Amino acid sequence: MRVRHESDNPEFVVSAIVETMQELKAKDVVSLDLRDIHSAVTDYFVICHAQSKTQVSAIADKILDELRDKHRVKPYHYEGFENAEWILIDYIDVVVHVFLEPKREFYQLESLWADAERTSYED
Repeated sequence: MRVRHESDNPEFVVSAIVETMQELKAKDVVSLDLRDIHSAVTDYFVICHAQSKTQVSAIADKILDELRDKHRVKPYHYEGFENAEWILIDYIDVVVHVFLEPKREFYQLESLWADAERTSYED
């Protein structure tokens, strides 16, 4: 059963994810704070894109490894590794989206959640 507010400190999880994305040269890293949006199923989205499927997979793999090994945080669910165009990693309070650039442009998640508070990070 999925329970919202699984983590005591989702901001820490967001920070660890963003740091890992930056280490692997992810592009246009953004977090969306969804806590004030009643219909949202999570507290945060963290979104980035990469230039190749290999890099998309590498970023997602590193996020899974870093959070599990260094921070003892395990995902509730993940998907998209088969085609590596859009990998989603669900940590309950934080959902990670690692896109191949054309897929990110097509789906425009940031526009869908335009009411969320947006934080952009340096590449």
